[in-house]
Amino acid sequence: MKRVVITGQGTINALGNSVAQTLDGFRAARCGIGPLEFRDVERLSIRIGAAIKGFESHDHFSRQEIARYDRFTQLAVFAAREAIVQSGLDFQGDLATKAGAVFGTAGGGLLTQNESYRHVFQEQKSRVHPFTVPRLMHNAAASYVSMLYNLQGPTFTLSTACASSNHAMGQAFHIVRSGMSKVMVTGGSESMLCFGGIKAWEGLRVMSPDVCRPFSANRNGMVQGEGAAVFVFEDYDHAQARGADILAEVAGFAMTSDASDIVMPNQIGAVRAMQGALADARLSPGDIGYINAHGTGTLANDRTESAAVAKVFGADAGKVMISSTKSMHGHIIGGTGAVELLAAIMALREGVIAPTINYQHPDPDCPLDVVPNTARDAKVKAVMSNAFAFGGLNAVLVLKAV
Repeated sequence: MKRVVITGQGTINALGNSVAQTLDGFRAARCGIGPLEFRDVERLSIRIGAAIKGFESHDHFSRQEIARYDRFTQLAVFAAREAIVQSGLDFQGDLATKAGAVFGTAGGGLLTQNESYRHVFQEQKSRVHPFTVPRLMHNAAASYVSMLYNLQGPTFTLSTACASSNHAMGQAFHIVRSGMSKVMVTGGSESMLCFGGIKAWEGLRVMSPDVCRPFSANRNGMVQGEGAAVFVFEDYDHAQARGADILAEVAGFAMTSDASDIVMPNQIGAVRAMQGALADARLSPGDIGYINAHGTGTLANDRTESAAVAKVFGADAGKVMISSTKSMHGHIIGGTGAVELLAAIMALREGVIAPTINYQHPDPDCPLDVVPNTARDAKVKAVMSNAFAFGGLNAVLVLKAV
């Protein structure tokens, strides 16, 4: 099997409109959560979120592109530009047929859907935009990235709620490792900060009205964010032959299903996913220096994940550093695992561990080193990134330094 490495990364989220800005946000323990501003927000009970600031579509896309791209596609294309430029790849000739794109999203073109429903049902209009279907379909981001960069290999989208990005990146890893493709552009994107998007989540009663406090005893729910992160996964030999700057190696991946409940997490499924990723990477729990937790800030999720980590890491569970960056950039649902992978790579490359901010009180049910409130300098050789989604779908990635 081929070794798989990461040679490019790009992002846009509430912490910044580039990887550099986002990593600065991690180091500074900056919170991207604030009041939401969109039509009908006053009708909501939850009025906070981690929205992107300073991003104007017309600054980055033509009128024709804006007409075709829902915001989730715009964010994915924006992040892909940064990642592909950093990789230094030009997809021409044989490489074009050996390169593809796998993206994750939960809501797809939800903003387009929200606006279309408002036009038809609230405003009683009889027509919708002619590009409504291409804008709202979940595969739009992956398809447009493939068109823009001439990616003619395997291209598709995965939708597994909050694990979508990790599942997508796991499949990209498998495709490169198998030799089917030399390069895969992969990650996830989400933009659900609209009346319909927040109103639906309000119904679950898992949303915080003020801030996200993962693992803190007084946590009171998740906070939704928006954003995208995209990576270039590449065959190690191909990357080395062209002298690419290798950011990290994707060492292992595993996915499981709880097969128990549609919203309540199950410790056993999470345990099997983490153990499977370690086995796939041929690493032991003691090799992992940092875990980017799923850590949503809900009572059940954080408690279950803590118990799963304790089961996998045993007596060393309290020693491994674990943090939830959702406390800063919010829960980006289908795109969240991709944005979180930036923190995992930062830990390997820079020796900086992103913190869990807004942490106030220890929870005896979460007896972990959650790197509270302040980033930490620490050298690590291998890291884990967890995603445990509604539907009981778990996806775990393991990266290591090269």
